[in-house]
Amino acid sequence: MDLPTTTVSLLAAAPILIYFLLPILLRSIGSVAGTYLCKKTEGRHTHLLELAGSNKKKDETLNKDSSDGWGTVDAQSLRGTDSQGSPLPSNKDWTGIVGFFHPFCNAGGGGERVLWAAIRATQKQWPYAICVVYTGDRDLKKHEMVHRVKTRFNIDLHPDTLFFLHLSTRHLVLASTWPHFTLLGQSLGSMVLAWDAFGQLVPDLFIDTMGYAFALGLSKFLFPSVPTAAYVHYPTISTDMLESLDPKSTVGSQGVNAGQGVGARGVVKRAYWRLFAALYARVGSTADVVMTNSSWTQAHIQQIWGPRRVIRSRTHPIAVVYPPCAVEELESTVEVSAASEARREEIILYIAQFRPEKNHKLILGAFAELRKREIPALRDARLVLVGSVRDDSDSKRVYELRLLTNELGIRNHVDFRLDVPWPDILDWLRRASVGANGMWNEHFGIGVVEYQAAGLISVVHDSGGPKLDIVVDVDGEPTGTFGTFFFFFFFFFFSCYHATTATEFADGFEKALSIKDPLAMRQRARRSAQRFGEEEFARRWQAQMEVLIGMA
Repeated sequence: MDLPTTTVSLLAAAPILIYFLLPILLRSIGSVAGTYLCKKTEGRHTHLLELAGSNKKKDETLNKDSSDGWGTVDAQSLRGTDSQGSPLPSNKDWTGIVGFFHPFCNAGGGGERVLWAAIRATQKQWPYAICVVYTGDRDLKKHEMVHRVKTRFNIDLHPDTLFFLHLSTRHLVLASTWPHFTLLGQSLGSMVLAWDAFGQLVPDLFIDTMGYAFALGLSKFLFPSVPTAAYVHYPTISTDMLESLDPKSTVGSQGVNAGQGVGARGVVKRAYWRLFAALYARVGSTADVVMTNSSWTQAHIQQIWGPRRVIRSRTHPIAVVYPPCAVEELESTVEVSAASEARREEIILYIAQFRPEKNHKLILGAFAELRKREIPALRDARLVLVGSVRDDSDSKRVYELRLLTNELGIRNHVDFRLDVPWPDILDWLRRASVGANGMWNEHFGIGVVEYQAAGLISVVHDSGGPKLDIVVDVDGEPTGTFGTFFFFFFFFFFSCYHATTATEFADGFEKALSIKDPLAMRQRARRSAQRFGEEEFARRWQAQMEVLIGMA
């Protein structure tokens, strides 16, 4: 039976109509949904802005309070430019709501230090702005969190302009919720979580500080005029991850998914990861401002998001904003001198959350190998593992690590210190001689900077941020070496040892603990760490905020 000419014409034109009409339909859906959320949260938005106006009238600005020694930082030198290349104005009187998307704000790790330091820098430069944290910590009380931030990170927050909105769907971004297709499941879960956040308040600026790119994409879909920013600690997926699936590649033995790209299951995993990488590029490229915590992360994000950012006319360059490290405080509270050398002990310190990628097993294996060498001068050597525990899976991991110390015969020489406050961490940094980091492709390495600022000799993985950013030449002088082995003479002049295997880490520990006069090395390490202080972070953060406020 012949179809009517009109029907045939419509069927032939269907692909063209879909190509042109589908984007219009999707934009319309996003606009309607975004308008609904704005109307729904208008009352709360107005109330918070009224609080900001009240603060402004009282003229009680944080800039007059310099009790913490952190004055207002001038971002003029790094301020963004408009389309004509002119500097954007610095509007210290700006009153608006900055939404920080950080569902695990109470975790107590390096990512949380970034969050609180970013809020503090925002409060200092824009004292009338309202900072709202979207968090899944539902039992969190503001005064308790402010106190915890002060205790854990020594960061003073202004509670009058800080608010928390509690999310009920955080379980959707947990890996345990998605035993299969975890990356996609967590990303879709972050969109549900973001909808939960927007259902309580639509901010004037939306900033993701945890790495949920799909939440940023949803924000742009719903509210195209709301400027968005991403602070990326670690790309959700990278070319290194894809390559690690191949056991024959140079990184085929690294990472938690090493060598899993073989067989039928491996073929499916490769295809799935490539598809996810394409989706990740699409949603991540929607962000107006992108900050990364290291050169390593910047290179990967530029590789993944960069091409689509060009298509979307996102001209603001991806900026490196090093995480805020407690360099200034460590310099003032941890002595590095001839007198302090007498108080140092044969302690190898590893500060890291108890997550699988931190590779505590590698460090335990290396320490066990060191103990087997039965070096008389190192008979008192100890390994101290300091880190926060986020949930039951972390607690189980600590239990398994304790069992491993028993199997390796080092139980009596390893200490586990969980969720310790900042003063106790400072005490360990005073006592320890060596700092360790076992993570492959550590995105930055705040702990390594803290080691250096405290004068510890670092033995770290030969990859990622510790290699590209932290252990680099300073004033024309090297602060480390990238070889996996070298003569003792060269090691004496450097402040860091790089390794990849348990044997190489054991070699590094032995050399670091055997140096007869390590003071010069400790002082050189401290000088190297001065590039990563809190004031430098504040200056760079405020520069990127200037761009966002200019867009708003």
